[in-house]
Order: sequence, then C-alpha cells, then structure tokens
Amino acid sequence: MSQKRRSKRPGPSQAEPMEVDEDCSLTQTPSQLRRSVERRPKSQMEAKVTELVQFLLVKDQKKIPIKRADILKHVVKDYKDVCPELLKRASQTLQQVFGMELVEIDPKSHIYILASRLPQLEAESSKEDENTPKMGLLLIILSVIFMKGGVAKEPAIWEVLRRLRIEPGEKHKIFGEVKKLITEEFVRQKYLEYIRLPHTDPPEFEFRWGSRAAKETSKKQILQFVAKIQNKDPTFWMSQYNEAEVEAGASGRR
Repeated sequence: MSQKRRSKRPGPSQAEPMEVDEDCSLTQTPSQLRRSVERRPKSQMEAKVTELVQFLLVKDQKKIPIKRADILKHVVKDYKDVCPELLKRASQTLQQVFGMELVEIDPKSHIYILASRLPQLEAESSKEDENTPKMGLLLIILSVIFMKGGVAKEPAIWEVLRRLRIEPGEKHKIFGEVKKLITEEFVRQKYLEYIRLPHTDPPEFEFRWGSRAAKETSKKQILQFVAKIQNKDPTFWMSQYNEAEVEAGASGRR
C-alpha cells in the first residue's frame, strides 16, 4: 500500500515540494530529478551507490528476490528524492563491474533479481551463484590483460579497480582481501599468472591469463564483454578482434 507523502528539507535550495511515494516512484519531472541530484554532494551520491551495489550483491547471494521496500528501508533512507538515479547508477555498476543486470521481475510489487550476463566461466566451487561477483571481478581483470596485448603490469590492474571503487589494499565487503583474492586465489585456481619481473628492485609484477582462463572462456567472449560495457562494436578494436577471430577459428569456438 503506497501512500504519497511530501519530502521536506529545510533551506532555500529546496525549489519546490516534491511528492515521493513509498515505493520510490516519483512525481518529478526529469529536470526536477536532475536538480535533486545536483543538490547532493557528489561524494555522498557515490557512497550511496556503492552501498546499494553491495546490498544488492549480498542479497543476491541468498538467491532471494529483492524488494524495493527493503532497498528503501536499509539503503536509500533519506535519499528518496534521488532514488531513481541511485538505482540507475547501481545498475550500471553491476553491469560494468560484475556483468550482472538488475531485473525487475514484478513491476507491480517492485521485486528485483540480479541476472548474470557474464561469458561462460566456471567457478572452482560447486556453489557457482556465490562466486558470481568474484567471477565478475575476474572477468574485468582478464579483459584488461587481453586489451593490453596479453600482459598487464600490476599497477595498471590496481588503477582499474580503484576507478571501480575497489581498493586492493582494503578488505572489501564482498571480495574480502582483494589483493589476496587476485594474487593468490585466482592464481591458485589457474585463472591468472602473477609473474615477478626479473631484475626489479623493489619487485615488480605483471599479470597474464592462466591456463584455466584460456580453457573456460575465449578472447572472443571477453572482447564481446568489453564491447557490451563500452557500447561499441567489437571491430572497434581491430587488433584484438582479429586475434580473437584467429583463436576462434583455430579452436572451433564461436
């Protein structure tokens, strides 16, 4: 049962009262929503999007449909005036970082699930659903390596992760110890090779695809994944496209 209420915020910057109902549907026009977003500090919006992404991933691990009411109660809270924008940005992050899509399966009751859009890549554990976020992170790393010609220096990988608000040196709510996950677990599973460069002091490392990655996915699938994220045709990267086509022809993969 959704009852409309007016969100009231003191201060002269509030241009006009805005009606927000309890299921996060707004009566705002696009320009009103844009002004609401602009009134919020950028850092607060980014923090709230990160919180929402983590909430959705944790909920998805239990494979229980996610109610928008729970999103409002536990994450959005006093940010109802920008709720549609938070959902939009969180959905973009889920697709770009984890290869997952936020799907509304019941528009009337506003119930969501996360659907995987990743290329085929099996997790070592039989509990593949629980490993989906990790596999999304791994695919980002494999993509960076492939797009850089098959080898990526360690700082390049960390820089990509930082742009995705994942700090390698910090414990992450979903991934745990990120650096350990990447340099130890993924290496042990043969998804990645973590190679020390000779004659470097302090030590420098580079990443390459591991033997398991080459068996469980393909360059063509990874390029299609990158193209989808970048909203471009795979032929935009002709060098990588030709390399992927040669591999596909040699292995018989499509």
